Amino acid sequence: MRCRFLLLFTVLISVFSCKVPENVVYFQNSANLEKISSTNSFTSVFKVDDIVGIMVSAADMDAVRPFNLMQGSSSLGEGGGGDTSSAGTGEPTYLINEEGNIDFPVLGELKIAGLTRIEAKKVIKEKLKIYINDPIVSVRLKNFKITVMGEVSEPGSYTIPNERVTIIEALGLAGDMTIKGRRENVIIIRENEGVNTYHRVDLTSKSIFESPVYYLAQNDVLYVEPNDSRIKESKTRNNTLGIIISIVGVVLSVVTLVIR
Repeated sequence: MRCRFLLLFTVLISVFSCKVPENVVYFQNSANLEKISSTNSFTSVFKVDDIVGIMVSAADMDAVRPFNLMQGSSSLGEGGGGDTSSAGTGEPTYLINEEGNIDFPVLGELKIAGLTRIEAKKVIKEKLKIYINDPIVSVRLKNFKITVMGEVSEPGSYTIPNERVTIIEALGLAGDMTIKGRRENVIIIRENEGVNTYHRVDLTSKSIFESPVYYLAQNDVLYVEPNDSRIKESKTRNNTLGIIISIVGVVLSVVTLVIR
């Protein structure tokens, strides 16, 4: 009987110790081989202070040279519409100013804030047709950046080269959440025209794929809140530290009195 009891006790301990808490697992309500069609159609748009790389090319390279000023230079230009540089890559870059414009060679000020990459490309291409036959325009956002904070392995800011990143990919870049992170209440902070909006998403549910913030925008902040265990741990640590400091203070006071 004693052996049976010990065996049963061991099995129960193993079962409960191996059980994974429900608030730790991602996408819990997804079925095997289930297909989920994303309804998101996020496309990044240019904003004030964005840095945009623009390269113009055509069959006649002499004709496009005036439109690729400072190619191969690393200095910054000064102008009313924005700064221009090649950043050492041979591709001129432009800073979108407070009015949403860039100061483009020959064409002058162009308003591209609020436009997608494809829309900006069409605008520039149409204006270039006056000067160049069949121009080819390459437009890229150079400073697509997101910030991941809170209970993740590697918090920090990350530059995204392809202008498109999901919440899942962002967490992957940051080394995933720690076991102390709240997966059911992740916060996305998005700034638009000076106004911050806060979105809360539940990563334990497959509904995350339908969230309007599943695809992150440039300068989004992803914050993972600590769970109750982490908060209690922090409070305990602070209380312990406070007690230690108090004891050290009392000891020092007593030692000082004795010496005197």
